[in-house]
Amino acid sequence: MKKRSTPSMPTPTSQAPVVTAPDLSSRSIAYFSMEIALAKALPTYSGGLGMLAGDTLRSAADTGAPMVAVSLVHRRGYFKQFLDANGQQTETDVPWSPDTLPTAGETVSITMQGRTIKICAWRFDVVGVAGHIIPVFLLDTDVEGNDPFDRRLTDHLYGGDTYYRLCQETVLGLGGVTLLHKLGCEPAVYHMNEGHAALLALGLLEDRLAPGAALSTATENDRLAVARQCVFTTHTPVPAGHDQFGLDQMYAILGQERGKALERFGCLHNNLLNMTYVALRFSRWVNGVAMQHGKVSQQMFPDYHVESVTNGVHAATWIGPELQNVLDEEIPRWRHDNQYFRSVYGIKPARIANAHACNKRKLVEEIAARTGEHFDQNVLTLGFARRVATYKRASLLLEDPKRLLKIAQKIGGLQIVFAGKAHPADAAGKGLIREVFEIAGKIKSNSLRIVYLENYDWELGATLTQGVDVWVNTPRRPYEASGTSGMKAALNGVPSLSILDGWWIEGCAEDVTGWAIDDGDTDAAEATSLYDKLEQRIAPLFAKPNSWARMMQHCIAMNGSFFNTDRMLGQYFANAYFPQAPAADATPETESEAEGMAISTSPKLQEPALV
Repeated sequence: MKKRSTPSMPTPTSQAPVVTAPDLSSRSIAYFSMEIALAKALPTYSGGLGMLAGDTLRSAADTGAPMVAVSLVHRRGYFKQFLDANGQQTETDVPWSPDTLPTAGETVSITMQGRTIKICAWRFDVVGVAGHIIPVFLLDTDVEGNDPFDRRLTDHLYGGDTYYRLCQETVLGLGGVTLLHKLGCEPAVYHMNEGHAALLALGLLEDRLAPGAALSTATENDRLAVARQCVFTTHTPVPAGHDQFGLDQMYAILGQERGKALERFGCLHNNLLNMTYVALRFSRWVNGVAMQHGKVSQQMFPDYHVESVTNGVHAATWIGPELQNVLDEEIPRWRHDNQYFRSVYGIKPARIANAHACNKRKLVEEIAARTGEHFDQNVLTLGFARRVATYKRASLLLEDPKRLLKIAQKIGGLQIVFAGKAHPADAAGKGLIREVFEIAGKIKSNSLRIVYLENYDWELGATLTQGVDVWVNTPRRPYEASGTSGMKAALNGVPSLSILDGWWIEGCAEDVTGWAIDDGDTDAAEATSLYDKLEQRIAPLFAKPNSWARMMQHCIAMNGSFFNTDRMLGQYFANAYFPQAPAADATPETESEAEGMAISTSPKLQEPALV
């Protein structure tokens, strides 16, 4: 599987332009995320979490939401992936310069590691369909006068060791709150997108106290008041996804006063600073990212009430241009209101199928350019592209190579496209990539073609979800929190063949929007179900173009109209940001009043939901 290396990222060098900032005084919601996918050319994201954050802000811009966002600049990106002929992954930095972006116009300072650190920020404007702007501030510690170590803190997304990570999260939380307040932005709601942003609560707690007052004077009433401002979304049931730090690092980075405050307010778990528990203790609303994930998270954190808001994707970002043209002609209101996807039933299925054929042709051309492999436009093509982690089981599709080859020969050919990055420190994930290469090399033939495309990113993700015929997802239950790639495929009329976990529990209508891989006690049993569905249900339907086009119509109408960030953001507004509750500016005067206002997620104030 020969690879074509991707071009290196251009590094802009011009001076930052002077651009008028939106009025921040009216922005009532601050969205904090360690990673945000803002533009294809900016390496400020690693995968699904960053994509979700970017799609959320794009829908916020489309709907005129009063939001502002904060992240880090990540000057050297996540990483560019290279794969050799055996599937061995190596990585290089993706350096970029934010100098072409406008600045925030202010520099702030925080105390960390016993010294002062200066933080500047760059502004990226997310512009909506009607011109509304969501400003995103990218914090940057590469400021003259800072310690050399501190200047590198905003270089690498998820890079370095745990000490580096806690420093980054301190910059995000404390620096972000400080910057917004200096810019005149006083949000009523702070949304922590995963626990990386949890230390913003510490910044709010410090701001609540009288000038010069020690954190040791903060009361439970103060904690509850901060919690009234905060919303927390947890994104994973995988333990490694919940950041934990030793107490020595906590005290070294945050200092004695802050460390003792976090201890006193119950933010430690198993004698470690646990960022998820920081967020839980300082939030009035906590949610998982799918119905099932909400239930799993409730079991993980039984002392807290956990809701769910199922993720979505930004339709206009992920639908292929040919299909967008069809939708613009037939149901132009879809860009302003994604519920109009239900009206796709008024479009002839053949028009949808023709648009998909254009997308598939582009995918075939991209595969040929990258690998030299020539896929057949008319052969059933499966796609599997995810962050490579062991629980996602990238090789399950190849569990029984002999049967897979027999199926390919029986149905007139089968093509499979893999993609995905393993974290540089994840040896097991890298091993999975090599395993896919090894098996594919042994069984590929004229009937069965398999490729693994390197450097899975925004652009490749769009090409794949728009161009394959079936999207495959094989996580080990119950570790899939949501899984948004299948939603992107559905918006393009592509059905899924997936394990019933995450979003697919809600999105699977068997033989209508796709197929469920039956639960089994072993990988082999679940692979057998996958092969059975492929051979007995999927291939025969694919051989009937009119019936297949009708299924594509169902995917868009049924799943596209729900699994989008317009709907998701509306649920956050109605249920999390501004629910029927006391006014946001009502400050509790007494301890009992504070408890009454607070908060289903505070321990013991409400019984956890049954699961």
